[in-house]
Amino acid sequence: MSKADNMLAILWLLKTNKRMTAKQLADALEMHIRTVYRYIDALCASGVPIVADAGHNGGYSLLEHFKESPLFFDLEEQKALVQAALFAEEAGYPYGDALKRAITKLKRYTNEEQRSELDRHSNAFEVVSASPASTFAIESHLQQLEQAVASCSTQIIDYRKGFGLDIEQRSINPYGLIHWRGKWYIIGYCLLREDIRSFRVDRIQAITGTDDRYERPADFSARDFLRHNMKPWLTSEEQLIRVVIQGNPRALESLAEHWMFDGSLIERTSDEAHFMMDEKSLLTYIPYHLISYGMRIQVLEPQLLREHLVELMTKLLAFYQNPTNFDK
Repeated sequence: MSKADNMLAILWLLKTNKRMTAKQLADALEMHIRTVYRYIDALCASGVPIVADAGHNGGYSLLEHFKESPLFFDLEEQKALVQAALFAEEAGYPYGDALKRAITKLKRYTNEEQRSELDRHSNAFEVVSASPASTFAIESHLQQLEQAVASCSTQIIDYRKGFGLDIEQRSINPYGLIHWRGKWYIIGYCLLREDIRSFRVDRIQAITGTDDRYERPADFSARDFLRHNMKPWLTSEEQLIRVVIQGNPRALESLAEHWMFDGSLIERTSDEAHFMMDEKSLLTYIPYHLISYGMRIQVLEPQLLREHLVELMTKLLAFYQNPTNFDK
């Protein structure tokens, strides 16, 4: 084991036993007694309160308050850490190797009963990643961006805005990374647009660091920005329009839970849902989502949304009747 592992093992033995001599520690860890002395000195130099008692019943022990420090976790805390690590790993956490090493150490220094209990809970708890392959591909990008946020360093990214689009080069001041609905986003100030923007990390083709530094806004929240960015009507200055949708209760429940609608719901009955949205949203991406519900729902208000749905479906019908105009 490494020096750090051996020092942690000594701490664990002192925590689980009231007092141990240097020889007992050396025998338990299968090392020379002089090595134990060196590790004890190193732990004391690091601030660990190890008490050395001389005499027949002497030995090394820890101060009582240190035994209850966060360095040692009870079974519930260990289980929470192991299971939380599963979420982090499947989300594409960029420091997965370090996380695995930490969990390995956690399990290594538990007793046999706790280890068996942890294994049972681990086997009963699984997480399925929506796109595991993509998370591995962007791991280095996530690491560099996380470090850039911490050091407040400007980054140059080669960014593809969408499928089939050209790659653009942007200089950004990264403000924060956020994982949302299976995708990683970097939120930051775009020097080209002179505004705060969000960028999907899986669309970044390359990242180049710079020596330029910036000051991150003290009260900035990447979470709040992304939620408002994905729901522009929450901060829109336009007058909101009431949208009334009738339909199957289960379909309405699914619609109301969708991220485009959940913040706009103002009234709900068994067969109707009322929302408040801005006109721009109603004439852009909202109709495309409503079409996916087919005849399970029907828009009652406003008339402009009904007309736009008819126009959209008419175009789709004409396209499939005569697909020669397909844009390749």
